[in-house]
Amino acid sequence: MSRPPALDPLFRSLHSIKGVGPQLSALLTRFFGAPEGQEAIALDLLMHMPTGVVDRRRMDGIAGTFHNQVATLKLHIDRHLPPPRGRPGVPHRVFAHDETGEIQLVYFRAQGGWVEKLLPVGEDRYVSGTIGFFNGEKQITHPDYVVEADKFDEMPLVEPVYPLTQGLSSRALTKLTRQVLGTLPELPEWGTPETLANFKWPSFFKAMHLAHEPETPDDGQLWSPARMRLAYDEYLAGQLALLIVRSQLIAPRGIARRFNGLITGAVTAALPYTLTEGQRLAVEDILADLAAPERMSRLVQGDVGAGKTVVALMAMAAVAESGAQSVMMAPTELLANQHFRSLAPICVKAGLGVELLTGKMPAADRRAALARLKSGESTIAVGTHALFQGGVEFHNLGLTVVDEQHRFGVHQRLALSEKGIHADLLVMTATPIPRTLVLTHFGDMAVSIIRDKPRGRQPIDTAVLSIGEYARVIQRLQARIAEGAQAFWVCPLVEESEHLEVMAAEERFAELRKVFGDLVVLVHGKMSGAAKAEAMERFSRNDAKVLVATTVIEVGVDVPNATIMIIEHAERFGLAQLHQLRGRVGRGSQRSACLLLYKDPLSETATARLETIRKTEDGFEIAEKDLELRGQGDVLGTRQSGMPGYHLAVPDVHRHLLEWAHADAKAALTRNPGLTGPEGEALRTLLYLFRKDLALPLIRAG
Repeated sequence: MSRPPALDPLFRSLHSIKGVGPQLSALLTRFFGAPEGQEAIALDLLMHMPTGVVDRRRMDGIAGTFHNQVATLKLHIDRHLPPPRGRPGVPHRVFAHDETGEIQLVYFRAQGGWVEKLLPVGEDRYVSGTIGFFNGEKQITHPDYVVEADKFDEMPLVEPVYPLTQGLSSRALTKLTRQVLGTLPELPEWGTPETLANFKWPSFFKAMHLAHEPETPDDGQLWSPARMRLAYDEYLAGQLALLIVRSQLIAPRGIARRFNGLITGAVTAALPYTLTEGQRLAVEDILADLAAPERMSRLVQGDVGAGKTVVALMAMAAVAESGAQSVMMAPTELLANQHFRSLAPICVKAGLGVELLTGKMPAADRRAALARLKSGESTIAVGTHALFQGGVEFHNLGLTVVDEQHRFGVHQRLALSEKGIHADLLVMTATPIPRTLVLTHFGDMAVSIIRDKPRGRQPIDTAVLSIGEYARVIQRLQARIAEGAQAFWVCPLVEESEHLEVMAAEERFAELRKVFGDLVVLVHGKMSGAAKAEAMERFSRNDAKVLVATTVIEVGVDVPNATIMIIEHAERFGLAQLHQLRGRVGRGSQRSACLLLYKDPLSETATARLETIRKTEDGFEIAEKDLELRGQGDVLGTRQSGMPGYHLAVPDVHRHLLEWAHADAKAALTRNPGLTGPEGEALRTLLYLFRKDLALPLIRAG
């Protein structure tokens, strides 16, 4: 089924709308972030929500107005005072009055006589704008509206205020949005009668009109019935799409795997320690999924250092027993190398062939590794996403493990399954994700949580200090290094940028070298892979004692001897990031310390963040607090990664609707898995409207 024809007017390019020329069209395409090679469409305007309203309903006469108030006045125009010739900087003033007093209307650079035409002397006009004072006289500079006395109803008394961009005026945007609103059809109702009655919500059509043409200022509030309804619709579309993708990924072509315990037994014997309770339970969940006939789609969450890699290894060993291969994908080469280093010795002992594939491999080594994977001689491949680019063929791939990828969206998962790789999927993340976010981003996955820390992990002493105490910090650091300790020193940015007066990593590196000489190494994103690897290598070998880094080291760097973490400008980091960074120490047998250096003055939020980190090491508590302090997009670092961004739903206000939407989506697909009949039609329309129709081809007939 293709897009319902009723929606066609909303999917036409803005170019085709009266009054939109090539320039404005290009500007809007950039502003709305249309996909590469596509233009902005009418729907983009509808989904661009106002951030507030201007209330022009106050009409108390000139005497009843006050400074900075938006007022609407019926004025009699008395006279014009244009600027003297040759002095374009002087404004054009128009003097006017009503029964209660006098006012001036001020226009700058008003050449060409249009002001005289707009405000003819001797006539009445309705004028609306913000009241200001000049030399004790009331004035309105550049009024927002001037309308003839008999056309008063053309002035919007409650006017939405939109986010704008350079070159786009509020008036132009409002006018365009109204035009598009006029083409919005009445759509079939996808909300269930229970939900609508429960919340007393208007229809989607009515809600859109109230959001863009509010009748009262209350209609424009985020908690108004109209905005609640629209937020719910957006959540519902997202949840439906995730559930459809899930049913597609796990229902068809699953393999009920059988195990004999030989390889998992060998791996367990080769481990230098026994599994923790949390690891054991996660492995049980995974084995149950692998043995079931559906395909596995599971998220393993475990705090930094909770030992997720071992859980993944047990899963890969079980898959090997069933005669299939596994692949483990890491976001960076640094991490892929590290996983390989920690897995290889155990795999060798247990008799499992394991290959490392990275972009930097010599061609001959790569060819040999690929041949072993193709023949089935090797059972496990570890690498970055480059693993899937061209040329990698497996003898029989059964499991894909994706590490640390909340940047691994629905699309990537579909791409994997389309490669004919109908493997089970295990995603591991060290970011403890609160339930609401699991629903939003991984709504289609089962979750295992490893709550305990591996044995031997030491608690980390966390202190918060002002950067003013720098000299004391250095003194203390010298003493600890003399005792044999190693330290990370994290800086927020690579290059000096004017507006963030941050001591860049390079500068801090130079400062620390004055004290510690060659014992300091530097790692940042702009360095070549080889230079990074060399610096890391020196630090791992304990040749270097201090590693100065940008957040490159956030994910997965493992140096057990490093017991000190110093985070400079800690107030600039989010909670999840601080928690991840702190988790880089406390990995060996010695007691570790984390020092958060901040620069005054601290905002309230920053103070709350640093206090939370100081008080607790529980990643889940930290994640919930992070959500509360920052809202949703940031927690998963999704602002940059194009995860489901919301246009209509504002998580801080509408989060409670997500659970409703999830339950309603689940119920709808249980009742009507093929989305057929009138109800199915309405839900398909919803998916098209929120551009989640990519999920539609996946609905299996019936």
